[in-house]
Amino acid sequence: MASTSESGVRIAVDPNDILDDEDKKQPILTLMEEVLLLGLKDKQGYLSFWNDNIFYTLRGCILMELALRGRIAMTKDSNRRKCPLSDRIIEVLEDKLTGEVFLDEALKLMKNSEPMSVGNWIDLMSGETWNVMKIGYQLKQVRECLAKGLVDKGILRTEKRNFLLFDMATHPVSDSSTKEEIVNRAIHLLLNHELREKAYTKVDELLSEYSTHPFSKKVKADIPEGKELQVEVVFTVLNVFTKMDSIL
Repeated sequence: MASTSESGVRIAVDPNDILDDEDKKQPILTLMEEVLLLGLKDKQGYLSFWNDNIFYTLRGCILMELALRGRIAMTKDSNRRKCPLSDRIIEVLEDKLTGEVFLDEALKLMKNSEPMSVGNWIDLMSGETWNVMKIGYQLKQVRECLAKGLVDKGILRTEKRNFLLFDMATHPVSDSSTKEEIVNRAIHLLLNHELREKAYTKVDELLSEYSTHPFSKKVKADIPEGKELQVEVVFTVLNVFTKMDSIL
């Protein structure tokens, strides 16, 4: 089953992704949707105007989710270990579509392109390129389409707000329980309590631990057998994130 947003973009909602949780049903969210929700101002319905890193973060999430779904991985080449993580080349393992519009668009681009690195793909999908021949790699209106998908799933709602010189569609949180679950999961993973500064410190520690090569024994132990090249994509995206001032 797929719904169509106001812009005509078809956004997949798989009935199999509906979970029974006692008295309520809740669709499974993609990594991109969860990150968008974490950064969204609940009542205002928009992201901070001062944070440009969300462009890169969402494109990085696309690569991580494709790797976690077994669609892409690092190229199996022993010489890759001589390169920095962000310069290592990725390849398409499986081009079967996922049903998620941006994942599938990115997958098609990778399938029909010459092999490139994680860093290159994040730059190109964010539109950061001087090569006019590669402007078509940019994924446009990612935040807006993700927000409309969350509206279709009943988690956000659409409102119009006036910003002095223009009107803009905003998407305040409608189902607060979904965002609370994501926030609580993040807090539990990081700290088990709500101390903001310690949470930031813990995030820095995790990024440092899982984005540095060579990987430590602990990191290697966390990688499932046979999934090294896919998980390496995730760690490489984290390596790119460490170069940002602020993610959300």
